[in-house]
Amino acid sequence: MKIARYRVLVFLLATMCGASAHGGVIEGTIIFEGKAPTMRPVPLSADPHCEALHKDAPLYFDWLVLGEGQAVANVLVHVAVGVPEKNYPVPTEAAVLDQKGCQYSPHVLAVRAGQKIRVLNPDETAHNVHFLPKENREKNMAMAPQHKEKPVTLRKAEAVFTINCDVHSWMKAYCAVFDHPFYSVTGKDGRFKIEGLDPGEYEIEVWHEVLGVQRRKVTVPAAGDVTENLVLTRPKK
Repeated sequence: MKIARYRVLVFLLATMCGASAHGGVIEGTIIFEGKAPTMRPVPLSADPHCEALHKDAPLYFDWLVLGEGQAVANVLVHVAVGVPEKNYPVPTEAAVLDQKGCQYSPHVLAVRAGQKIRVLNPDETAHNVHFLPKENREKNMAMAPQHKEKPVTLRKAEAVFTINCDVHSWMKAYCAVFDHPFYSVTGKDGRFKIEGLDPGEYEIEVWHEVLGVQRRKVTVPAAGDVTENLVLTRPKK
């Protein structure tokens, strides 16, 4: 699939309020700039159950999801350099990877190392969830219709890797594992928010599966706001 040159305009707002219990905050909105491609519907005829679920509303490929004002969903933003060396408790609440409607949700899953992941299958059809990490142990799990939930725990921090369904070729998700809590994934409003940072210099990474990766230095001050504007450009193939 040929993808034209895209640009993403990222408005980064770094804030720190001395009285805030949340510490320093990096937040912003990611906007797609340019003509959006026409997304194709997924051919579902290979699985009658999946096809029936979408008979009234087609299922579209989700490699680029745009909201109002061309806000970009499924962008992972995280602190890549400068994370304070502290003990960050692992969340007791499990993350969730759902397969409802023969599509992974969320499309980009960000979790802590050691955090439980609940993999759900509410569909009345078989799925096969295939985690393909490099640092963690590979997970390849068949989930028949009666298998509604399976647990997964990834023990090591790791950069983004893919999760495939070996039954349905269009089903793909991405997962990143962190040893700190300073990350965020945008929804259809294009918003992200990273809280709890000490004042200081940081380097954040902005990742999208087709629009590329870029880093930017951000200063979280003891008080006041800092705004950074960032443009991501996908290189021509």
